[in-house]
Amino acid sequence: MPYTLHRGDALSVLSELPDNSVDAVITDPPYNSGGRTSSERTGRTAKAKYTAADAEHQLANFPGENRDQRSYGYWLTLLLTESYRATVPSGTALVFTDWRQLPTTTDALQAAGWTWRGIASWHKPVSRPQKGRLKQSCEYIVWGTKGPVDANRNPVYLPGLYTASQPRKDRVHITQKPVEVMRELVKICPEAGTVLDPFAGSGSTGVAALREGRQFIGIELSDHYANVAEQRLAGALTQDDFDLAGPEE
Repeated sequence: MPYTLHRGDALSVLSELPDNSVDAVITDPPYNSGGRTSSERTGRTAKAKYTAADAEHQLANFPGENRDQRSYGYWLTLLLTESYRATVPSGTALVFTDWRQLPTTTDALQAAGWTWRGIASWHKPVSRPQKGRLKQSCEYIVWGTKGPVDANRNPVYLPGLYTASQPRKDRVHITQKPVEVMRELVKICPEAGTVLDPFAGSGSTGVAALREGRQFIGIELSDHYANVAEQRLAGALTQDDFDLAGPEE
C-alpha cells in the first residue's frame, strides 16, 4: 500500500523509523498555544482553545496540548531531531505554527539540525475580526532542509503564500488544514517520494500526498482521529493503487 499509519506516540514511533528513509516531513504539531498566559495555554483542552463558543460542530479533542513553553520547545526539538535522522540528505521539513509559537518553532528546527530556509503563510480569509486589533488571519509554515538545497532533485517552484479557508463542510478535526493547501505543500517532496507526518490527525497531509502521487507515513496518538485518518486515506486511493498493492495474504 502507498501509505502506512502508525498508532502511538510520535517520539516513540519516530525512533523506530530507519535513517534516511523519508523525503519530506510535513506536519502540524499541537501548538500548545491559544492563550495569553501560561495557565490559559496549559489549563484548557484543545477544544476550549481552538473552538469558538458558537461553533456549529462537536469535534473530538486531541491530546498533547498542555505543555508549558519550556517543555514545548524541548519536546519539539526532540521530535524534529528524530525527524531529521529519518530524512534523506537535502530532504525538507515543513512545520505549521501560529504567531505565538513561531519563535519557538524556528529555534527548535535549527536546534534539531535543520537549516532554516524561511517562513510561508497560510492566509485564512474567513477569520474573526477583533475590535481595536489587527486581524489574526494567518498561520505559518516554518521550513528547512537537511543540509543544502538540491534543486535538481525536485525542480519545483512553490509559492510562499497560500489562501484557503479552514474546511467547514465535512470538517472532521478541530485544527484541520485544507487539502488544497496541503496538495501544494507536498510537492516539496519529489514525485513518488515519501512524506512523513508525525501528527497525522485526520489525515489531510496523507490524503494530499496520495493524490499527488507521493507515498505517506503517518503517526497519530488519538485512536479516534487515527480511525478518521484511516477512512480518509483509504478513500483517497484509486483503483490503480489497490491493484498495485495486490491481494492480502
